[in-house]
Amino acid sequence: MMAAAATPGCGVSQALTACGSHEGLRRVAPVFGPGVVSVSAPCKLPRKLNVQAVAEPIAKSSPRTIEECEANVVAGNAPAAPPVPAKPSAPEGTPAISPLVMPARPRRNRRSPALRAAFQETTISPANFILPLFVHEGEQNAPIGAMPGCQRLGWRHGLIDEVYKARDVGVNSVVLFPKVPDALKSSTGDEAYNPDGLVPRCIRLLKDKFPDLVIYTDVALDPYSSDGHDGIVREDGLIMNDETVHQLCKQAVAQAQAGADVVSPSDMMDGRVGAIRKALDLAGHQDVSIMAYTAKYASAFYGPFREALDSNPRFGDKKTYQMNPANYREALIETRMDEAEGADILMVKPAMPYLDVIRLLRDNTALPISAYQVSGEYSMIRAAAAAGMLDEKKAVLESLLSIRRAGADVILTYFAIQAAQWLCAERV
Repeated sequence: MMAAAATPGCGVSQALTACGSHEGLRRVAPVFGPGVVSVSAPCKLPRKLNVQAVAEPIAKSSPRTIEECEANVVAGNAPAAPPVPAKPSAPEGTPAISPLVMPARPRRNRRSPALRAAFQETTISPANFILPLFVHEGEQNAPIGAMPGCQRLGWRHGLIDEVYKARDVGVNSVVLFPKVPDALKSSTGDEAYNPDGLVPRCIRLLKDKFPDLVIYTDVALDPYSSDGHDGIVREDGLIMNDETVHQLCKQAVAQAQAGADVVSPSDMMDGRVGAIRKALDLAGHQDVSIMAYTAKYASAFYGPFREALDSNPRFGDKKTYQMNPANYREALIETRMDEAEGADILMVKPAMPYLDVIRLLRDNTALPISAYQVSGEYSMIRAAAAAGMLDEKKAVLESLLSIRRAGADVILTYFAIQAAQWLCAERV
């Protein structure tokens, strides 16, 4: 017959199943440990065993203590190690060569997901996103043809619903862009500092619903200008710098009074950061930050945005105040000025065509850097994905990661909600 015992925790069913033969007992032995199963004769047990009879000795036996296990190892009776896995074979025809002699093999740090995650230099999360929101006076949302998936939001319900969606996936920063009725536009953009205008109303509404929401605003005259320029236009077409700055100061103060956390001058007028800082401080808004559009280029990638806000220039272009895309060192001049004038955050716009400029700012200032993945970048990815030319999720996350890698701390992106959803899903 047979004597069998096992440590608690070992499956009785394994023993019962395997004990159909002498060979079955040999398979059970490793399960219960060395010396637990002994065989004095071929197994004659019937298929149906008395479970209680087998379970009883199992319940009474005690497992070896840590001290006993350690004593066995010290005595030279260490348990056998698992066998070394067989080396996978190479495909037929692989040349037989001597391994290359090299001191470093960078691929060693990439060979598993755990190692790749451990050594990842750049990370991205929903906290790095600022969601741009287009708002208008209507009650209903209106789709934007050049930006599939984006809408002009009704300033009441549509705006609130979109912010709920953003916060649900960890995006708690938004920037507001208004579509202003043509009847309210003027050559001097006075509607920009109307305390009951569209943007101040939206700020107060959002702060009432979401007190901890971080609200950025756009400080520029183009949405309010009948000329579509970021500044006041003189009769001969010159954009008037100092007079425009005067208007921008009043606009920034009106937004701060409504509850804005960060005002963002995007106009590229000289000296506007210092003037806005002074105006905010005099009005008692010392805690309101300034995110300066430091290196804003005269880019071809703004087209869909201008359709969204109906803010195309009525004549000419914006090259006398926005930067020349060919210039790199000039960004340092703007950086030093904005930093000296009191900017809290410096921005590069657009983002992906100017990754080198993002890195330039990152290497030359201790201030946070923001970057704007603009409407043209968004629409290109959406169009290519819709045509089946690329994987939208992979393209979006790679593009955002590249902006972070270049040195941006925060990214203004229309993909904020969708990208945050993907990132959250990957962490589950």
